[in-house]
Amino acid sequence: MSHLLSSIDARTKLVGENRLELLLFNMGRGQVYAINVFKIQEVMSLPKLTIIPDSHPVVIGVTHLRGHTIPVVDLSAAVGMGRHKVDKNSTIIVTEYNRSIQAFVVAGVERIINMNWEEIMPPPRGSGASHYLTAITKVDTRLVEIIDVEKVLAEIVPYNTKVSDDVLDTAVLQKAYGRKILSVDDSSVARTQIKDTITSLGLEVVQAGNGQAGLDILLKAAEKTGNAADEFLMVITDAEMPVMDGYRLTTEIRSNPKLADLYVVLHTSLSGSFNEAMVKKVGCNAFLSKFQPDALASAVQDRIHNLYG
Repeated sequence: MSHLLSSIDARTKLVGENRLELLLFNMGRGQVYAINVFKIQEVMSLPKLTIIPDSHPVVIGVTHLRGHTIPVVDLSAAVGMGRHKVDKNSTIIVTEYNRSIQAFVVAGVERIINMNWEEIMPPPRGSGASHYLTAITKVDTRLVEIIDVEKVLAEIVPYNTKVSDDVLDTAVLQKAYGRKILSVDDSSVARTQIKDTITSLGLEVVQAGNGQAGLDILLKAAEKTGNAADEFLMVITDAEMPVMDGYRLTTEIRSNPKLADLYVVLHTSLSGSFNEAMVKKVGCNAFLSKFQPDALASAVQDRIHNLYG
């Protein structure tokens, strides 16, 4: 089933075009779910599992794949829908998030679809289902729910947001005390992580849930000051988001004279050479893989040092 996945070259053509590819799958209950293809390494039949004592309740075992031992998560159980009946017909989706590889067992996969981010909407506020969703969309009149995988993983292995004492440079941070940083991310877990780390540095965080909302904030700041960089020390943006992704957001920033001076960091759960290449293509200043509080703090301090000397 690995033939379902597109090549890296094909993916790069979507960058800056505000487009994405979604893998549609189901968990045996009729509802259709999706994960961004960017995060997927492979789709395959459920391999032999080894049970690990005292593991998290939603981790059903580990498997050995291409020289790595990876945990296999029951995605249905992880999002509060009850355990999936694992059998020979089950499928795993092997993914990379935050520099780690894990697999999610599902009932089956359907197909890959190519969409515009403008067709992807945030989940309705107040809906119970939104707890584990970053977005929703419609495909062939069917509602498709896009899973917040970062939240799922954070509940299995909680993230640390504390910056190490030996990383902190108080003298540098004091130069920018109280300045604003714009954080743009569709995951509530990621926004909380970023805010906790940045505020501990003595800086203020303004948040947006997608690229369009972030762009609106920047345009409003530019109207007020003439240059959004006067109000915001930097922009930290996720890559994949509903309505407008981080690549398109960066493209919009660079094409607007009142925004072009902004320092933009792409902060994404997908690591590796692909995103590093895309940083150069769309004009980001730096790339960080989630979630590394020390690396994030260092990036902020480097920006302050370069700006203030």
